[in-house]
Amino acid sequence: MDISLRHEGPVAILTWNDGENRLNADSLGRLNALLDELEATSGPLAIVVTGVGKFFSNGLDLARFGANPAEFTATLEELERTIARLFLFPVYTVAALNGHTFAGGALLSCAFDYRVMREDRGYWCMNEGEIGLALDEKLWSILEHRLPRAAAVAAATTAKRFNGPDALAAGIVEAITTEEELLAHAIAVATRYAALDRTTLSRHKYLAHGEEATLLGLT
Repeated sequence: MDISLRHEGPVAILTWNDGENRLNADSLGRLNALLDELEATSGPLAIVVTGVGKFFSNGLDLARFGANPAEFTATLEELERTIARLFLFPVYTVAALNGHTFAGGALLSCAFDYRVMREDRGYWCMNEGEIGLALDEKLWSILEHRLPRAAAVAAATTAKRFNGPDALAAGIVEAITTEEELLAHAIAVATRYAALDRTTLSRHKYLAHGEEATLLGLT
């Protein structure tokens, strides 16, 4: 599972380079292991997560679950806990959406404090309505909690493919940039907030997201 970690000043950059960057036990395990490592550090810190090439994340690894259906429920629950963990993570977090961000990948992007997306290529999309995989109350709550309600409803009920300008207009992302500027923009935003007091930020995140994190199964 190729999720690498490097540091640029106080910013930890996690780069997911596994093709379509599908969500499964391996990718979520690797992501959480890196989060464990970073959470155990002290001092100024912020996090950027990005992908490589065409995909930020193309969602749950449905082909893998076809061969092992029991893994689907466990992975979905782990995705919910990981999103909850990111909601409360005690440093500022930025998602640099380098490409397609679909379904479970779109839900994962909602967990970050700030999202920046390419303006020229790639879609953010909740395509469950097209593939016949209905959201449950917990998954819907992620959209409703983090996005403007109109955007959440449109995403869930139309399977609309939001390009960068559409996503910015809908309030799904905070910024759009060129491909060349994407990572630099994300790092600049993360650097700006890396010096925030981590204890205070953790408390404020709990006030903002604590109920949602509990609903998603974080204990």
